[in-house]
Amino acid sequence: MTALRRHRKLTAIWASEPGWKGWTSSVNHSDLGRMFLVTAFFFFLVGGILAMLIRAQLATPHSAFVDAGAFAQFFTMHGTIMMFLFAIPTFEGLAIYLLPKMLGTRDLAFPRLTAYGYWCYAFGGSMLLIALVLGIAPDGGWFMYPPLTGPLHSPGINTDFWLIGITFVEISAICAAVELTVSILKYRAPGMSLDKMPIFAWYALVTALMILTGFPPLILGSVLLEVERAFGWPFFQADLGGDSLLWQHLFWLFGHPEVYIIFLPAAGVISTIIPVMARTTLLGYGWIVASAVALAFLSFGLWVHHMFTTGIPLMGLAFFSAASTLVAVPTGVQVFAWIGTLWKGRPELHLPMLHILGFFFTFVIGGLTGVMVAVVPFDWQAHDTAFITAHLHYVLFGGFVFPILAGIYYWLPLFTGRKRFFRLGEMAFGLIFVGFHGTFLAMHWVGLMGQRRRIETHDAETGWGVINLISSISSFVMAIGLAMVLVDVLIHAFVAVPGGRNPWKAGTLEWASMSPPPAYNFASLPHVVSRDPFHADPGLPNRLAKGEGYLGDPKASRRETLTVDIATGRPDFMVIYPGNTRLPIVMAAVTGLFFVSILLKLFWLTPLALAGVAALALVWVWRLGAQVDAGPQDAGRGANLPLAGETTKSPGWWGSIFLLAANGTFFGSLLFGYAFLWTVAPGWPPAEWLTPSLAELGIGIAAALSAALAIRFAIRSNCRSARPMTGLVAAFGATVIAILTFAMLLSRVPPPDGHAYAATLCVLCAYALAHALLVSLMLSFAIARILRGYTSAARAAELHIVSLWTDYLAAITILSLLAAHLPGMLA
Repeated sequence: MTALRRHRKLTAIWASEPGWKGWTSSVNHSDLGRMFLVTAFFFFLVGGILAMLIRAQLATPHSAFVDAGAFAQFFTMHGTIMMFLFAIPTFEGLAIYLLPKMLGTRDLAFPRLTAYGYWCYAFGGSMLLIALVLGIAPDGGWFMYPPLTGPLHSPGINTDFWLIGITFVEISAICAAVELTVSILKYRAPGMSLDKMPIFAWYALVTALMILTGFPPLILGSVLLEVERAFGWPFFQADLGGDSLLWQHLFWLFGHPEVYIIFLPAAGVISTIIPVMARTTLLGYGWIVASAVALAFLSFGLWVHHMFTTGIPLMGLAFFSAASTLVAVPTGVQVFAWIGTLWKGRPELHLPMLHILGFFFTFVIGGLTGVMVAVVPFDWQAHDTAFITAHLHYVLFGGFVFPILAGIYYWLPLFTGRKRFFRLGEMAFGLIFVGFHGTFLAMHWVGLMGQRRRIETHDAETGWGVINLISSISSFVMAIGLAMVLVDVLIHAFVAVPGGRNPWKAGTLEWASMSPPPAYNFASLPHVVSRDPFHADPGLPNRLAKGEGYLGDPKASRRETLTVDIATGRPDFMVIYPGNTRLPIVMAAVTGLFFVSILLKLFWLTPLALAGVAALALVWVWRLGAQVDAGPQDAGRGANLPLAGETTKSPGWWGSIFLLAANGTFFGSLLFGYAFLWTVAPGWPPAEWLTPSLAELGIGIAAALSAALAIRFAIRSNCRSARPMTGLVAAFGATVIAILTFAMLLSRVPPPDGHAYAATLCVLCAYALAHALLVSLMLSFAIARILRGYTSAARAAELHIVSLWTDYLAAITILSLLAAHLPGMLA
């Protein structure tokens, strides 16, 4: 087969539908990565306009540009958009687009999940924008602190838009995190062991794992606050056993790692670009990976430094203050590694490098002011002033926007296959750099003079007028620079000046494909022997195009790729992807219907929407698998590999592992909240405990353990080619008993609107009941699949996935029942 014929055949197999139809049915990672990035930068534009309105209002004393209500909506939406709708989705889009190309594979692990995540993001973000246009946008600050945002002080619908819209968007983040984690660990070019992974992949892996463990506490907090607002269950009301500090703990358990979730991908961009610009290899690859992992761990131990003024015990203040300054160590290791790389190489000052220099200067200042606010006495003085706002922007703009702008200009030739025509970028960088520092140095200054955050005006007598005017003028200079970047990118995208492949002479695999890359990325998959495969073998692109790698002989209509052993990079099985489908967008729309029903209090619609999501999910998975054993497949280069469905640890198994990790964090946060209220909140103990029942406790635990054992029996029977039906039916019966146990328990809980104890107990039981229902649905599905011949001794992957969820149900059943019954026994 000639290279041209192979290209046409692969394009027919992998390409999305032409025109607008392709936008709604594409599951290709390149299309979805671009859609993520375009949408994220649209939100960046909206957030930037809001920032300009804020600065226009604050430019002069007693300004009447906007009233206090509109100002509150503007600063709330500015923070919300930049944190949730721009920064994280930009990372997701960049990673979704680049990683399969860098890793030498054809797509991500779960293409339909990528599409579902994108549409959840687009619909959830649109919900917030609609609220802004209608003048009912959230106005409680992007922290959403209760009691300000509780039903008593914010009775309108504004806060509900934030709680529901952000939860909807966070589904997208969890989907992307699962997707990226499994893809990086399993979907790599053969030979690419962990120590040969591109450095950006390491940063993306750490970031994805942080999202899986960092976002669930905020999702839990949003759910609890919305339940309090909708049904009057008191989680944050002190007079009914709740505590508003619980919200702060849950928010900052997410909020502080969020800073590093934003910074680490940007650091990955820097670590990728600097060696290329310096014409050398990255200094201290292993140290940088270790530093990224250390930063991830440390970031989860620092959330309390956002709460120094809430009355934390002195020992706690000392611990979290020390931990906050400790984070400078792994950050410093990375900065010195980057400087060392520049020192040993021959740096060239191209436009991406200009933005990286801007990053160095800005981020170091942000880091130094971060160390200042980690010191408790200084934090008490600067807390809730413009100084903190300025510090936040130095860290996030310096640590994210400058590197992302560097990344845009670095990978733009890959995206478009063209080279820049005009040289607007250099002038834009100058305006952005000068405008940014003019804006936020002035805010540091005025913050030290005492100007509080979030105020819509100030008096002339304060002496803040001139400083605020300088800050506002500088912000418009920065905005002009960012607008010039947009113009520069649009000219680049639409003015046809063809560029050559790999204009920067980089060594990573994304440059070994065509520019712009085809839908299938590589005509055949490479075998990697070096961390810089392109440098190790300059003839690699031609040999891949000739089909000399893996999977170089495309089969009709099959979207094929292969996976590898996590540590060694040895090929282990072959994957066949689903084709284009509108199922993800339909499912995201029905998911949105669920959230809209809660927002508008149309509770009759909520169960219908849930049933719709469940039905679509069943259709989603029913189309997978086969009814006959296919056996080992020829993957090229002498490799014969089994299909993913004929292994015990399929992609679905790996996806379930990481989804359950996020789920377990959510459950752990719920237990933390229960324990926190029990030990700290005022108004405890409650007037009435749940009456403990040893029978209920014993039956529930026995049922959950029996289900887990029965599914193992079914798997063992299946391995022996015996029918696994007996074990599955027994597991289903035990799960039904667990459902009845939790239903009875819920019926006995004291009224949940009377005290935080009963409200928390209800949520705990409802969580376990929902999982018991889910496992019963999965077991029913597995039984139906066996009856239709989708399972055999070889095709056992689905049973192993159901077993994981049954085990998880057993764990949360035991913990939930103990949490419900033990307080009554001890009282």
